[in-house]
Formats: sequence, structure tokens, C-alpha cells
Amino acid sequence: MYPPIEPYQTGKLKVSDLHTLHYEVSGKREGTPVVFLHGGPGAGCEPQDRSFFDPTKYKVTFCLFRMYDTLIDSPWQIICFDQRGAGKSVPTASLEENTTWDLVKDMERLREHLGIDKWHVFGGSWGSTLSLAYAQSHPDRVKTMVMRGIFTLRKSELRFFYQDGTSHLFPEAWEEFIEPIPEPERHDKITAYHAQLNSVDDETRLRAARAWTKWEMYTSKLYVDPARVAEAEKNDFANAFARIENHYFVNDGFMRDGQLLEKQEIDKIRHIPCVVVQGRYDVICPATTAYALKKVWPEITLHIVPDAGHSAREPGIAKLLVKVSLCDTARKKART
Repeated sequence: MYPPIEPYQTGKLKVSDLHTLHYEVSGKREGTPVVFLHGGPGAGCEPQDRSFFDPTKYKVTFCLFRMYDTLIDSPWQIICFDQRGAGKSVPTASLEENTTWDLVKDMERLREHLGIDKWHVFGGSWGSTLSLAYAQSHPDRVKTMVMRGIFTLRKSELRFFYQDGTSHLFPEAWEEFIEPIPEPERHDKITAYHAQLNSVDDETRLRAARAWTKWEMYTSKLYVDPARVAEAEKNDFANAFARIENHYFVNDGFMRDGQLLEKQEIDKIRHIPCVVVQGRYDVICPATTAYALKKVWPEITLHIVPDAGHSAREPGIAKLLVKVSLCDTARKKART
């Protein structure tokens, strides 16, 4: 990944009577804008997220899209923002007025606030869900899309990770995940967790939040990362992450099951150049979803990383995301 950089602009954007978003802009002031969409929902942005982008040029990205006529030097303007209730946005962990479509509207408010006409959209995991929802709502505002670890919030995807699927691969972590849930309620763990994550008892709520978050942190990489798992012990992070994520999942993402993959929705964005980077052994957002997206949207470029799980920090995934110009045809075309 590229060296760390600091934002040249930070701000607060009030998007409703309740919610105020925190945003940061880094790179070059006059650069081509790219908006980074974090995961979760509820995870918030991290300083390392800026390092996916070379602040001095963006031509390498276009090689990936085979848009050879746009191989020109120009810097990136990198926009990161914390979605409702996440990160530095306030109120933290709030579930009120917090839906997929509220976030789509927030992106439009932020784009207009920053005076941007069109931008590139970059998102992974839940960020890929929001990328698709935003692009399908505002296809005229999206130049290109880069997505990682495709998640479309279908019931089958949620069932695999929270009910019966990943549990077979990480039985020791699964046992910890289900431990807070009484056995009679384990037939629907998302709903059972919803009750505890919204408990009036602080300890009940935080215990559930830590367990929910630890399950995802434990399974996020091909090799378990103890540092990632330890993040689940941070009460503030776990509370926002678990409550908001569960809120979206128990409400089916506030959309029809499979809506983002429907032909009429894909047809709205079929013209947008799009690249997907997917870990072969992603057990949070399995490759079957990226493959389903490719089947309904064959125009996308799909890269399966053979030795990676879910996390954007997996070496193979990070390498593809930041060095997307490794295309022989594009290099030959660029030299001519």
C-alpha cells in the first residue's frame, strides 16, 4: 500500500436533525475524486484506508478498466467518511434514521457539499453493498467502481455466516459466538442477538457486542490475526459495529431479497466500468456472491485472489487493489 498521508480537510456534515457525518479529504485538492466506502455497516474509516490510492496519479486505475484513452497523469482527491452512527460520526451507534437509503442520500449530500460532479466509487464488504445501492440510485454520478468482497445482503448470505456455513470452518470461534444466546433461540441468531444488542442493561448489550464483533474479526482473514480479534474488546467500537450491523441484517438491508442483483437494477449501471477483487477463501462474503454478480453483469472484471480471505489487508487483495495496472495489454497500449 502507498505511504500514509494526512487529510488536508476534515469536516462535519449535518445530514438530518439527528445525524452529523465526519468526513476527510486527502490527496490533491484539484485531483480526480474517489469516495471510499467502509464496511460493516458500522465499522468506520481508518487512516490506512487512504493508502489504497496513489495521491500523485490515477492513471494506473484506468489500466484496470482498459480505458486506454484516459491514461493521463492526474492526482487523486480521496474522500473518506464515517457512515451514520460509525466512527467519528454522531450520535455513535444510533439506529434511528439509519438505513441503506439514508446512506445513499448522505453520499449525495456529501458529493454536493464538496462540489463534485462525478466520482469514482471504491468499497469492500458492506462497502460493496453501498456501492451498488448508490450507483443504481445515481448512475450518472459514478465514473467507475472498484469493489472487494462482494456482499449483496441476501438471506442466503446472512444464513451462511450467522447460521450454518462458516460455523463448520471455525468451530472454536463459533462456540464463543453462540454462547451468549440461549439454546432455544439459536434457530435465528441474528434476531436473538438483536434483542441483546438493544438491551437496556449495559453489560448484556456490551457482552453481546463483543461476541458479535469477535466472530467477524476472527474469521476476516485467511490466517487468524490476533490483533484484529483484539479489536472486539474495544467497547466503543464493538458497540457501534455490532448494533448497526445487526440492525441492518435483521431488517434485510431495507431492500428486497436479491434486489441489487436484479436485472433491472444492474441494467442501470451496466455501462459503468467495474472491477471486483474477491478472496477465494472469503468466509464472510463467499465468492459465490461475486460470481453471481459476474453472471448478471458479465461486463465487470472479476479477479479471484487464490490465497486470500475477506480482509482488504490480505496481501494478495491489497496488492491488486493498489496495483491494478498490471495488465500487459494496458502497458503496451500506454507505451504507444
